[in-house]
Amino acid sequence: MKIEIKDITTETVSCSNCQACCCRLEVMIISETGVPKKYIEFDKWGGETMLRLSDGWCSALDRETMMCTIYENRPWICREFEMGSYECVTQRAEVS
Repeated sequence: MKIEIKDITTETVSCSNCQACCCRLEVMIISETGVPKKYIEFDKWGGETMLRLSDGWCSALDRETMMCTIYENRPWICREFEMGSYECVTQRAEVS
């Protein structure tokens, strides 16, 4: 008899292994946090969103470090998106 072993461990998400997957999501700006205007675009309904580049990544993401260049002024939604949360892990799985 052969018993299949499944690896049910999950990798803990940390700053050192973050893939910045959340930086591919559409981010609405719903409060004033000081996001510089060059990173803001307007959607078809007139709402403010973070500008995403043609490849889908947030324009405020530094591609070399994969870190936010406006971290202190990031939108409220980015502040609430918790690293390692269910939403984070789900987004990582979708992108990988």
